[in-house]
This record gives sequence, structure tokens and C-alpha cells, in this order.
Amino acid sequence: MEIVGAEVRFEMQPRVPTSENGRTMQQKTLHSGDRGVEARSTLQSTVASNSVLRSSEHHFYLWMAGVFVLMAFGGFTPTYWAPVAGGTFHGPPILHIHGALLFSWTLFYFVQTAWIASRHTPTHRAWGLAGIALFSVMMCSILVAQITVMRLADAHGYGDAGRRFAAVALCDLPVLIGFFSLAIANVRRPETHKRLMYLIMVGFMHPAIARVVLTLFAPPGAQGPPPVFVSVPPGLIADLLIVVAMIYDWRTRGRPHYVYVYGGLTLLADQLLTVPVSATQTWMSIARFLEGLAG
Repeated sequence: MEIVGAEVRFEMQPRVPTSENGRTMQQKTLHSGDRGVEARSTLQSTVASNSVLRSSEHHFYLWMAGVFVLMAFGGFTPTYWAPVAGGTFHGPPILHIHGALLFSWTLFYFVQTAWIASRHTPTHRAWGLAGIALFSVMMCSILVAQITVMRLADAHGYGDAGRRFAAVALCDLPVLIGFFSLAIANVRRPETHKRLMYLIMVGFMHPAIARVVLTLFAPPGAQGPPPVFVSVPPGLIADLLIVVAMIYDWRTRGRPHYVYVYGGLTLLADQLLTVPVSATQTWMSIARFLEGLAG
């Protein structure tokens, strides 16, 4: 209490509210502020870490896209590009169309991956419909090319051998179409989408690697389609590209993505089962039916 002249004034010190456990509300506020700052700092660190991880992934897939281009071009050089350049390649026009489409797809994949790596995601998505169209035409070209090759083998007296070996490419079609359909369905789930597209590219590397293996290890004077079992080693070599991606996932994410696990097993099963399937009468009937579609 304080007396000022004739005026009596009462002044009271403000009471500092306390909590039930005896700590002041002010202390709680300060601690809450500290926790808020710490939470924001942790969130910023997590965002920065995720950004670095995404950037690293983008560059990994860009490098692998470059590897696919080199493998596609190098693998077909002995049996296609070099003979075409030298004027010694003789084959029906569908083989040139088929080769151009497959190599265009490999380049398209590289460009699409480059758009993502350079953070031009809208451009990547804008070209998505073109990719669907290119893939659809490419699948049709594989079917037509295999029918043409079977008819040529039949004309040269290798009918059944040609039909059996056609199973290597034709049994891949449902698997690749399935992967592509899943990739389109998961276009808004980039982690799943890009790995499915990677599996498709691994599937396309199988014939490129097979051309090199056949060139190096085919017996002298060999004629006609090779036996189906010779396609297994090149397929296993191509599968190592999936192992590379799984190791990268393991190092950066702690475990391989499920797409690589189940997708890789699907490709492996397809490669191994093609050998017994191609020897069945059911497959020979299917091959003759397809061959008959050409008239």
C-alpha cells in the first residue's frame, strides 16, 4: 500500500501462475518453444536429407539409362548395325522397323530420365502419352517380327526350331506389357513407377546381350535358330542390372524396393520357364497359329 497525498493506492505484484507440478507456465512456454525449434530443425534436416537422396537417385537412374543406350547399341552392332553400315545386312523391312522402334525407345527412356534428373518433371509427364504410343507400337513390332522370322525359318527348313526359339521373345511380351501397365497405373507413385520402367529396360537388354554371347560363342558354321537354352545365360547377365539397383537401394534406403524383388523374380521365372514351355506341343500350336496370321 502506498499513500500519495490524500490518495490511497494499492499495488499488488502479479501472481505468477504455476502448474500442478510446480513449474511455472512461463517455463513451460519456454520449453515448448525449444521443442518447437528442435522439431522445425529436425524437419528441415529430414527434408534436406530427402532432397539429397532424390537427387542422388535421379543421377543413378540417369547413369543407368546411359548404360542401357550403350548396351543396346553395342549389343546389336555385330549382327545389325555393322552389317547395315556395310551394306551386307539382308532382311525383310519389318526387321529395320522393329530395330528402329526398340532403339528409339531406349533413347526415349534416356531423355525422360534426363528430364527428371534436371527437375523438368512437367515436361517428363507431358511426353508420357508419346511413350505409351511408342511402347504399344513397339510391342506390335515384336510380334510381327517374330512371325516373319518364324516364316523365314520355315522356308529354310528350320520350321520347328524357329517356332521353339520364338518363345524367347514372345513369352517376354506378357511380362513386359504387365510391367508397363503397372507403371502407368502407378504414375503418381514415382518410387514404384521408375522401378517398373527400369525392369522393362532390363528385359530389353536380354536380346542385346544375347547377340554378343552368340557372336562370341556360337560354334563355327552354325546355321538356323539356336536351341532355346542358350538364351538363359544372357538373361542371367541382364538380371545383374537388377542386382545393381537392389544394392543401390540397400545402401541408400536400407532395403531393396519390393518392385525389384518381385519383378526380378518374375523376369527370372520367365527366362527359366521358357525352355520347357518352348518344347511343349501347346507352344508349337500357339506358334503355328501366330505364324498363320500372316496368311
